[in-house]
Amino acid sequence: MRLVLLGAPGSGKGTQAKLLASEFGLLHVAPGDIFRSEIRAGTELGRLVEGILARGELVDDETCIRVIDTRLVSEEAKQGFVLDGFPRTIGQAEALDRILSGRGESLDLAVALEVDEDAILRRALSRRVCSRCGKPYNLAMQPPKVAGKCDDCGGDLVTRKDDQESTVKERLAVYREFTEPLTSYYAEKGILESVSGEGEVNEVFLRIKESLRKRNLLE
Repeated sequence: MRLVLLGAPGSGKGTQAKLLASEFGLLHVAPGDIFRSEIRAGTELGRLVEGILARGELVDDETCIRVIDTRLVSEEAKQGFVLDGFPRTIGQAEALDRILSGRGESLDLAVALEVDEDAILRRALSRRVCSRCGKPYNLAMQPPKVAGKCDDCGGDLVTRKDDQESTVKERLAVYREFTEPLTSYYAEKGILESVSGEGEVNEVFLRIKESLRKRNLLE
C-alpha cells in the first residue's frame, strides 16, 4: 500500500501513521520527525529548518522533496509506505506524483483526518516530547508514567517550540491556506477518504482501516 495521511497539525497523523506502518509493514515517512532529528543532531539541515518550524512556517518544497525522494527509493519502502506531513502543498503533491510515476507507481489512497480546530489547539498544548530521545507524549491522552519524565529513557519532557499556542495558531492558518486544498486535489483523482479524527486513538484507527477495506486495500 502507498498511503498519504492528510490533516491539520495536531490531528493525529503521526500516531495513526505509526499504527498503519506497524500493522501492515509499511515504511513511515514523516519529514517533521526527520527534521527534528536533524535539529537535535545539530546538522546543517537541522539549523536550516529549526527557525522555520519555530515560526510555524512550511519548509521549502525543494528541501522536503529531496528528503522524501531519498526515503522512497530505499529498500524499506519496497513493501509500501505511509506519508505523514507530506505533501503539504499542491506543488509537493505534483512532485510526489512525478516521483512515483517515474517508477511506474501511484498512490493508493489519501486519508484526511478531520478534527475541530479547538480540539487541535487543546491537543497541542497538552503535547510534550522527551528532550533526550524524542519520544512524544500527550498529557491528556498518553501521559508518562512519571510526571515530567520519559518512560523509555528518563529524560525530561519539554514543550516543543512548534507546540506553543501562538505557533500552533500560525500553523493552522498556514494549513488552511496551503495544505487544505490537497483534499480537493486528491478527491478529483478519486483517491480521497475523509475520516473523523475525534475520539480515542484505536477508534480512529478502526475508521481508517474501514476506509482501506472500502477501497479493497485490505482483504
